[in-house]
Amino acid sequence: MVEGFRSGIVVPQGLLAHGRGEAFDYLLGECTTEAASYAEMIACGLLIVSKAPIISVNGNTAALCSKEIVELSKVVNAKLEINLFHNSQLRSELIGKVLERNGADEVLGIKPFSKVAFEDISSSRKFIDEDGIAKADTVLLALEDGDRTKALINAGKKVISVDLNPLSRTAQTSSITIVDNLVRAVPNMTKFGRELSGKRKPELLKMISEFNNRTNLLNSIRRIRIG
Repeated sequence: MVEGFRSGIVVPQGLLAHGRGEAFDYLLGECTTEAASYAEMIACGLLIVSKAPIISVNGNTAALCSKEIVELSKVVNAKLEINLFHNSQLRSELIGKVLERNGADEVLGIKPFSKVAFEDISSSRKFIDEDGIAKADTVLLALEDGDRTKALINAGKKVISVDLNPLSRTAQTSSITIVDNLVRAVPNMTKFGRELSGKRKPELLKMISEFNNRTNLLNSIRRIRIG
């Protein structure tokens, strides 16, 4: 994260957000819980069966696990799109170069002329790629804010979030919430993605339909309470 800040892909606010998340990680025991592992598996199933899945990337994500997020995108056949709360063309280009150096074939959300405004979002996150989040049926949001999550849900999209705080607006609003550290969640999802890629679509859809995000969040909250 510090190196990401020095290189210009992470903003000071990103460092603060990361610190808040790590506080919850301590309460979880700094490990992937059973509830988190279950959500990671279901999330991969949803990405695989989706027609137009997108993985949204911000500066923190690129700094923490750029190589791993690129690998996951290839396993589940999802596009990558840069979307920033503290947006600038320079940051977008820097993050794009990081992803490309780590094997990304295509990175959306960089070219200004390809962006459209999502009017239900007040921050700079409203500017989404017309070939990415705008057309997506499922969006994986890492290290997210609640306003965009709610807007995407209201637009009829499925939202998968990675959020260490099970009580946040993002966690409470998402279709599937993964209460885990991003650096553990992404490799776990890649593993599940490889395992599930050979399964038939009806089997994956049945598995997804049996998942209850509210119940899984409660299990994460219980884990935090008992330590």
